[in-house]
Amino acid sequence: MSQYFTLFQIEPVFDLDEARLEQAYRDFSARFHPDKFASASSFEQKQAVMMSATINEAYRVLKNPIDRAAHLLQMQGIDADAPEHTQFSTEFLTQQMEWREALMEAQFEQDQAALNRLQQEISGEQASLYQALSQALRQHDWQQAAQLVRQGRFLNKIGSELAAAL
Repeated sequence: MSQYFTLFQIEPVFDLDEARLEQAYRDFSARFHPDKFASASSFEQKQAVMMSATINEAYRVLKNPIDRAAHLLQMQGIDADAPEHTQFSTEFLTQQMEWREALMEAQFEQDQAALNRLQQEISGEQASLYQALSQALRQHDWQQAAQLVRQGRFLNKIGSELAAAL
């Protein structure tokens, strides 16, 4: 994985300037769009396609707070998503089960109000997690940040399932 912050010339921090990221993405996408290389050599066309794919992947990673944090950790030599990091607190696992049950029940009963309440709760939990993650990364508490990334993956997954149910 290349260093995506360097590609977009953005400071490697969790709390990045999203407007600057958007602008850099648009600029690079336009500059390296494969259509601009239609009359170029085969080699240059392939390079443009590869560069375009890299730009899109870098943007996807940096745009998503959990992926961005995982990338920052990767820059420190830490793979937050490594299989050996699967331990979670009992409280966290219990909360996950309760949310899953609430989601299944609300879907079964087609209870839109319950789905909306659950979405608000999950969104609030994500916001709190992002604040804690920002602080852990600023303090170079890599292990805490890695744990929060793993928890964030769970929250993102249930958030996606909720979005699909709504």
